[in-house]
Amino acid sequence: MTRTGASPIDAAAPALDCIERGDCLTVLAGRPAGFADLAYLDPPFNTGRPRTAEAGTFDDQWTDADAYLAHMRPRIEAVIRALRPHGAILLHCDWRTSHHFRLLLDDLLGPELFINHLIWSYGLGGSSPRRFARKHDDILYYARGSDYYFDPPQVPATSARMRGRMKKSTDVIDIPSINNMAAERVGYPNQKPLALLALLVNACCPPGGVVLDPCCGSGTTLVAAAQSGRRFVGIDSSEAAVTLAQRRLEEAAACPVAERSGRRRR
Repeated sequence: MTRTGASPIDAAAPALDCIERGDCLTVLAGRPAGFADLAYLDPPFNTGRPRTAEAGTFDDQWTDADAYLAHMRPRIEAVIRALRPHGAILLHCDWRTSHHFRLLLDDLLGPELFINHLIWSYGLGGSSPRRFARKHDDILYYARGSDYYFDPPQVPATSARMRGRMKKSTDVIDIPSINNMAAERVGYPNQKPLALLALLVNACCPPGGVVLDPCCGSGTTLVAAAQSGRRFVGIDSSEAAVTLAQRRLEEAAACPVAERSGRRRR
């Protein structure tokens, strides 16, 4: 296990502010239930090919959708077990699997605990002469119970009437993906923008709460949690990912913690 940041409050409490290397199914089996306030799960998308970049690689291919879902279901169950009664899960996916995951989460948590089907509209990428260009990912937002935390994020208004003011975000999140020249780019496959994770963490995890990322990759979720005054637990089976996430957290340690007041929606 790679540890980063503050020590646990007491020896009996589960270790927080840490990264563990391994399959999340195994790692979470060794942890007590109900320690996390928010889980952000960004698993491989079953693209059918390895995902490779200069800072790391991971396999992303299964024989078919059934094999992929058979792999994912027990891991999602383990993540749900890790949530506190008021906790929530954000499952990041795309057009290949969002419909499967929606039905799976309905089965595991109940359709009444569905909150949002978020659209992350990122704009970049190619186009096709055979279909509309695919320019978004899907993030499924479910609660563990009805008493979940939510603090509506504020985004710049776009209408002429509200120019220069802020408004509550809709379920379409318009944040550009990381281009090849971006300063935050670390060269890990499918790295997500820090702005996206900061918005989600601040909206869906109470201040001082615990964020779990069971496929943490380069550690963007963990950095967002640390910078916003949340605790975190990251898990990844890749040694390269764990090392990179550790470095990013160390580099971010001097960044100021954002102060936000939250409210709970019932």
